[in-house]
This record gives sequence, C-alpha cells and structure tokens, in this order.
Amino acid sequence: MNQNKVLEKYKAERTKCIVYTRVMGYHRPVESFNTGKKGEHRERKFFLEKASQTNAA
Repeated sequence: MNQNKVLEKYKAERTKCIVYTRVMGYHRPVESFNTGKKGEHRERKFFLEKASQTNAA
C-alpha cells in the first residue's frame, strides 16, 4: 500500500502532533518559528551522547 492510501485510510484517526524544541533555555513549538528558523531546525544533526564520547580521541 502506498503512503497516500495509508494516510487516507487512517485520516479520521489522525491528530496533529506539535513538536517542541529547546531554544535559549526554554521549550518552544517548532510551528511558531519563522521560515529561516524552521529551515535551520530541519538541518540539525542528532547524535547520541554516549556514542560520541566513545569515539573521542
């Protein structure tokens, strides 16, 4: 089943998901960001702290 068919099938059960991120010491919803800030948020790299510490020289 392709993605559009799946989305249409479960449309009545779907709800809006608000994503928050930490900015300058407090949490803000990403949907309230301006265009430039939204672009920056999409480009962020995510990492696991423990994994990055084991690779440190």
